[in-house]
Amino acid sequence: MTTGAEPSPDDTDGDLRAGGGRTTPFGSPGARDTARVERARKLAARRGGLLPLNRLAELAAQLLGVESAQVSVVADEQTVMGGAGVASQTVGVRTAAADSLCTVTVEAGAPVLVPDTTLDPRVRDLPAVTSGAIGSYLGVPLRAGDHVVGALCVFGREPRAWSDDDVALLQQLTGPAMTELELAALETSYEEDRVLWQLAVDAAGVGAFDWDLATGALRWDERLLALFGHDRTTFGGTIQAFEECVHPDDRARVGAALQEAIETCGEYEAEYRVVRPDGRLRWVAARGHAVTGEDGSAVRVVGAAYDTTAVREGEARVGRILEAMPTAFFQLDPEWRFTYANPEARLLLGGIGTDVVGHDIWELFPAARGTEFERHYRGSVASGEPSSFEAYYPPPLDDWYEVRCWPAPDGLSVYFLGITERRRAQELLARRARRAALLAEATKALTDTLDEEEAVGRLTKLLVPALGDWCVVTLVDGTLPDDLLSERSWRRRLRDVGWWADDPALRPLVERYAQLRVPALTDESLVVQALVSSAPVVVPEGAADRIASILQPGEATDICRRLAPSAAVVIPLRGRGRVAGLMSVFRGEGRETFTEEDIEVLADVAERAGLALDNASLYAGQRELAEGLQRSLLTAPPEPDHLEVVVRYEPAAEAAQVGGDWYDAFLQPDGATTLVIGDVIGHDTAAAAAMGQVRTLLRGIAVTTEEGPAAVLRRVDAAMTTLQVDTMATAVVARLEQTPQERAEGVTRLRWSNAGHPPPVVVVPTEDGGMTSRLLWADAANPMLGLLTGIPGDEEPRDDSVVVLPRGSTLLLYTDGLVERRGHVLDEGLEQLREVLTDLARQDLPLQELSDQLLHRMLPGWTEDDVAIVAVRLHPEDRPRPPTAGRGKVPTGVAPPPAVTPPAGGGPAASSGGPA
Repeated sequence: MTTGAEPSPDDTDGDLRAGGGRTTPFGSPGARDTARVERARKLAARRGGLLPLNRLAELAAQLLGVESAQVSVVADEQTVMGGAGVASQTVGVRTAAADSLCTVTVEAGAPVLVPDTTLDPRVRDLPAVTSGAIGSYLGVPLRAGDHVVGALCVFGREPRAWSDDDVALLQQLTGPAMTELELAALETSYEEDRVLWQLAVDAAGVGAFDWDLATGALRWDERLLALFGHDRTTFGGTIQAFEECVHPDDRARVGAALQEAIETCGEYEAEYRVVRPDGRLRWVAARGHAVTGEDGSAVRVVGAAYDTTAVREGEARVGRILEAMPTAFFQLDPEWRFTYANPEARLLLGGIGTDVVGHDIWELFPAARGTEFERHYRGSVASGEPSSFEAYYPPPLDDWYEVRCWPAPDGLSVYFLGITERRRAQELLARRARRAALLAEATKALTDTLDEEEAVGRLTKLLVPALGDWCVVTLVDGTLPDDLLSERSWRRRLRDVGWWADDPALRPLVERYAQLRVPALTDESLVVQALVSSAPVVVPEGAADRIASILQPGEATDICRRLAPSAAVVIPLRGRGRVAGLMSVFRGEGRETFTEEDIEVLADVAERAGLALDNASLYAGQRELAEGLQRSLLTAPPEPDHLEVVVRYEPAAEAAQVGGDWYDAFLQPDGATTLVIGDVIGHDTAAAAAMGQVRTLLRGIAVTTEEGPAAVLRRVDAAMTTLQVDTMATAVVARLEQTPQERAEGVTRLRWSNAGHPPPVVVVPTEDGGMTSRLLWADAANPMLGLLTGIPGDEEPRDDSVVVLPRGSTLLLYTDGLVERRGHVLDEGLEQLREVLTDLARQDLPLQELSDQLLHRMLPGWTEDDVAIVAVRLHPEDRPRPPTAGRGKVPTGVAPPPAVTPPAGGGPAASSGGPA
């Protein structure tokens, strides 16, 4: 066998040294079977390979799960007649037989199995092996009578063990392969005969005629004149002149055909003999049709004629070949009657108990009406194009067929092959592939989430409609006792938390049934049986009556009868040492009951689901503990009169993990609102503890000093240095300030300082009623907390930035978990955040809903980092703030700062410039 990766014959010494001292393709020198080689040469005569053999090679590769397959004919050279994978590059290529692995198969005359080509002395020194192109090989011989003429093989780059089933499957494909080779050889031989005929046609021409019925003038073109042996001077140009050219024995028949076409304004078709002026006799086929005039009667007949002499003379020889062909072939006339069926066709169609020739196909085979057979047969005749298809015919034939049909002047020719065994192999492979795909999808869907309810929801969509028409999934709380029924309150341990139905009309009923089922369960119910036995419980038929009989009377029983399941399966979902739940799958009337294969697939899905639900349960408990600890360190936001503050905290997906993200929002004695967002480096209890320290320091300093954000951060630096708080953190401290004049103008000043944290985002209304957003980059880059000492005399600068915001603006502070993803650029996350926040603000959502939607759209299903956000909405219009118990009235205005520094270029408008 030669592949695209093999050296050319010129690169080898032509000596096949594959072990055992073999020096020629077939035994000792001079011992080649001349008849075998001649037969192989005829089968390889078609240049460029055969397309059907390419498809057969693709099928072989697919069925055996290998990279490549090849059909080779081996004479004194190897010719690749069909290939798939690597072999597709060499289809039609002829190479030295001595370099081919298929030569080993031909010489052996039996299947050759090579799991590892580098270890097999028969082939290890062949170029395709030494080059690494072939690591494993399986070939079976192709036989033409008593001769082995080639091989059908599959191969791959890696070693592989071959089974008896692999050999059997490949051997089943040798029949179709030889059929294609024999048919191609037949067509090649037939084409050689047609060449002579075509040369005659080209010499004489295929010409057109036009007979004017009103004037009687008959016009022939130059080709038709040459075909009849005349020229313009010798042909009379009348219908009588034409009749004189026709053989006397055929004139009446030809005249009748013309007259019928004229009278019916229909088609004209005739094949007749012509006596040329030189006395030579030729066969001519003519076709035409009558053209109607304004009154609906024929006014002319037009058509064409061509020489069929070679065809007539070759028909007898073709008939002999068709009789000997080992592939079924038959021919139908224009009236759909069998005019010919070779012996193989008679054998395959013999189940009807009569000879088919002379009978109407639709009468002999009524089950073919309305099927692929009729559609393709009639379509091919109507279009004049060949057609191929696969279809099943019921008893008495009871077989699958691969069919090819092509129209001919005298009807339809049909070649067909029984492929039932091949179809069974394909269906088995497809079922296994569907099962593997379903299990892979189940594994991915159930392991991608650690939320029990989401996992159950995904499970129901996997079960329906693939394995059932509707289903109910039950969760089990805790570990059930060994003797379940000894616990009187066992029903309290069960919760039907998921359900689904393929038919939308049934979904409300299934949902109601799931709400009522557990209280209605009896000790004999299928659910109890599955829990006690820890094994599937199957009701193959009559499921509605069976289930209703073991439910307590009431609405649940009534709904069960309305749902009318015909078959049911209840399977435990086993976790680690306990039953985590149950899945109940039902099928309705009109669907087959559960097969053993269905039960096996359900059991596999249940095994994966049980582990997933057990993991989700363990994770939920650990995450609840961690989240509770984290939230205990955070406080609720204040409620100023001119703005709304909403906070959100989303812990990382990893269970029992606390982190350093925090938020804070509080009112200052001077009426300003201070906002803080921060992130201590780390994701453990130490980070959480450090976060608590830094947050407390910052909160206390900000409240007691009433200084601006930059000054507060400098004091936090100093406090961390003095108290030896050994940690680093990023943070943004912001103050929302408003003088009486600004309040009257409906604007608010935002003053902030950024210590190495992602920039805040602000969305402000535009004059045209829209929304625009900006990232608030600081005037200068300031380092993280914990990097500066903050000690007086050794202070490093921290800067404030200021922007003026109009009413209706939305401000967002957030931690990096909202915008950073592994494998993604931070700038992309920031741009996505800006676009999402702008879109949500345009929808005029309440701030609470906007915050929830923002997290939903920004965060993936599995988060690797904590996320904290502080969202602020400046009320569109001034409104009084309700009094707060336990606190005195907080003034709403503050004095303007001594000096305001506008943001560096590109930022929102400074305090002196109006809205951002």
